[in-house]
Order: sequence, then C-alpha cells, then structure tokens
Amino acid sequence: MPSFDTVSEANLAEVKNAVDQASKEIATRFDFKGSDARVELKERDLTAYADSDFQLAQVRDVLTNKLVKRSVDVRFLDMGKIEKTGGDKVKQVIKIKNGIETEDAKKIVRVVKDSKMKVQASIQGDAVRITGAKRDDLQAAMAMLRKEIADLPLEFNNFRD
Repeated sequence: MPSFDTVSEANLAEVKNAVDQASKEIATRFDFKGSDARVELKERDLTAYADSDFQLAQVRDVLTNKLVKRSVDVRFLDMGKIEKTGGDKVKQVIKIKNGIETEDAKKIVRVVKDSKMKVQASIQGDAVRITGAKRDDLQAAMAMLRKEIADLPLEFNNFRD
C-alpha cells in the first residue's frame, strides 16, 4: 500500500551555512564595528548577541535574510525572549523547530479525515504517515495539505509505492 511521511524539519547544513554567511556580513558591516554583535549556532539553538535592542533587530534581520537566500523556511524559527546580559548588552535564543508537535499532528489528521479522500493518516512520533490505495490519492493529499496547513513548513518524504 503506497504511503509517505509528512514531516517538519529544517536542513541543518543550510542553517549552518546561513549562520556562517550572516557572521561574515556582521563582522564586515560598518554599523557593527566595535560592537559585540554576533550569531552562534549550538545544536538546534541559534543565539543572537548585540549591544542594544535595535542592533539585535538588525542581527536578526541579517540572519533571516541569509536563511531565506539559502532556502530555509523561517517558520522553523521560534524566537525566544530578549534577555539582558551584562550592562546594556542583549541576547536572544532562537530555537529551530524539529518535528510536528502533537496538536499540529492532530490537526493534520483531522484535515485528512475531513477531506473525505481515500487516504488514512496516523501519527508516528513526530511525523504523520499518510497511506492510500493509489499514488494519485496520495499526491492529491499532498496538494491538499500544502493548501490547508499554511502555518507549518511541511515536507513529504519516505514515499513508498
């Protein structure tokens, strides 16, 4: 029986490349000269540092531009709270989402069931597996999910025929 998995995971290699490019741009920009502006990547967390809230916004802007150019969906980013470090310096932890959360997985299953298509959806950990009798039904389900679930960056992989 044909099936595929619906997942939501960022390409970490592209994220690392975007962080490297953003770091280079921040190091060469005149408005960041002599400041503590930088971006660090540790596993699935990005940390943006700056001397003020305004500079932090500029650092985030440079980072998101580089991510978009590397074709990484910015909906993967979960912006944390801005924290004060020593003096007037600030930092912000930006988490990179991985996997589909339970509420979102239930929403995907509900959308598939409400569509009355001849496919079934089941939650498999942090992915949703869609199975159906025909490949055409699965392709229609992919198109429907892209249209209905616009707030999540969905990818479809592990296609079995």
